[in-house]
Amino acid sequence: ASAFVPMQNARMPTKLNFEYGEYDDKLWDNDAKKDVYNKWDPATPRSAKNFNPFETFKGNSPDTSGIFPGESRYKDPTRGDVSFAIMMAEKAEAEERAANPKAGSEPGCPGCK
Repeated sequence: ASAFVPMQNARMPTKLNFEYGEYDDKLWDNDAKKDVYNKWDPATPRSAKNFNPFETFKGNSPDTSGIFPGESRYKDPTRGDVSFAIMMAEKAEAEERAANPKAGSEPGCPGCK
């Protein structure tokens, strides 16, 4: 008779825990990116809360969780206002970052794509 009784917990529940970034569903402007960059530790493995927001992969920038377009879980971020003056200020900051990269942020580091 016990052969016909359903097994208890025959199915294992599947729950995918993906933690989105700190700025998920918030404004993803240059100030938010600088905040994430300042918290980024290149020596720690890349995660939704530990990535370089200024890093590009195949010409694309990551979303608020470090996910690039075309990858699963990519969410188009809420972008900030753009003007020529803002773009020029961001360009100067990008050049400064490129000239003075974080220690340990060489290509292939654990916190890089």
